[in-house]
Amino acid sequence: MTPKATPSKSIFLGLVLSIILTGNLLAQENETSASSEKKWSFLVEPYILFPNMKGDVGVRNLPNATIDASTNDIFGKLKMGFMINLEASNGTWAVGSDVLYMKLGTQKVRSRELINGSVVSASGELAAKQTGWELMGLRRVTPWLEVGLGGLINSISSDLELTLPTVGGGTTTNSASKTKTWFDPMIIARIKSNNVKKFNYQFRGEIGGFGIGSDLAWQIQAYAGYRFSKLFEVTGGYRIISLDYESGSGQDRFLYDVDTSGPVIRLGFNF
Repeated sequence: MTPKATPSKSIFLGLVLSIILTGNLLAQENETSASSEKKWSFLVEPYILFPNMKGDVGVRNLPNATIDASTNDIFGKLKMGFMINLEASNGTWAVGSDVLYMKLGTQKVRSRELINGSVVSASGELAAKQTGWELMGLRRVTPWLEVGLGGLINSISSDLELTLPTVGGGTTTNSASKTKTWFDPMIIARIKSNNVKKFNYQFRGEIGGFGIGSDLAWQIQAYAGYRFSKLFEVTGGYRIISLDYESGSGQDRFLYDVDTSGPVIRLGFNF
């Protein structure tokens, strides 16, 4: 006959089996969590910026011109625009690419020139084409903070026409155009929510240039949004791009000291 198990033996065997099963479940959960952490996800975000532009532009020997254009001014003369953000992340690392392109028709500008010790006002028009392409790499250092480096390539074409007063009375119209391309290294920090959540947010700040390209370049971006499904999300927020760049002299001079800012709407597709 098979001996009967005593209550103490049954309890002991039950505890052992429970410990084994619990250990197996925890191991599977850790493996799943680790696998999920290492799995790469991808975000494609076409977006639209409603820009305002303020600052100074200088081309060749012409006096510096001040631009102060609202969203209505810019959209009224916008010939073409294209903006998209791409990002890949695995929970620890994130790499991304952001492209912004705008081709603007003529915008009103004003200039103040020193002639014979007196400040004389002038007016004119500016047509511009701006391309910005940024690459970045970030590492998560806390559950909510990522830090890293990036590089911003700027290519800006300025066609400036000014009607200037002449000595003795009257006016003369002069024009000049120039295209300049330069690179700004950037230091980036980003506060970001967990992508799994329905409601998401992020705040991103960066600074760079350091005289390598711009004397100073910086950006601030703040967004909040809602993820409707695994695939689709919508976010809205505000972005400021500030570039302070100057190079050359005489016929080779180029100045672009402009802040571009405005609301942003992003349509996100997750894969």
